[in-house]
Amino acid sequence: MNYRVIDNFLSKEDFYKIKNFMLSDEIPWYFNDYVTTNEVDKELNNYQLTHTFYKNFGPTNQSFINLVPLIEKINPISLIRIKANLVPRTENIHEHGWHTDNKLNCTTAVFYINNNNGYTKFKNGDTVDSIENRLLVFDSNLEHTGSSCTDQKIRCVLNLNFIKPINEI
Repeated sequence: MNYRVIDNFLSKEDFYKIKNFMLSDEIPWYFNDYVTTNEVDKELNNYQLTHTFYKNFGPTNQSFINLVPLIEKINPISLIRIKANLVPRTENIHEHGWHTDNKLNCTTAVFYINNNNGYTKFKNGDTVDSIENRLLVFDSNLEHTGSSCTDQKIRCVLNLNFIKPINEI
């Protein structure tokens, strides 16, 4: 499997600045009636809140400045998209639909904001647990899915798509 897991990716100081911002009342979250566009079920757990920081070749708002330590450490050649996903707790773990993040030949990173029993799962069955300050990096063409959690109020991640080889992170 072509992915890397890097624990304690940021310094504690930089991580807690991002985490405190992401879990504050300063960030506007937007309701999405689906988690992936490939999902066909419309059950009650099939939704998330999102905040897009970067798309269409630029930041979408001033909140982008809060992610500078993460972006500088990844050091991408070019950013494509940065989106935060916040999935509320569910009674049972709910996996979302298989998907790829981008049709471009690029790299995806999932940066985990909080500890919880949710995960990212690849189609081959490999799973990566949601551990705060963990960075999961993989080819954007790898099919994967995320999940909800049952042991915390939310599962929060940052999803980044960018140009840079995985082995250079």
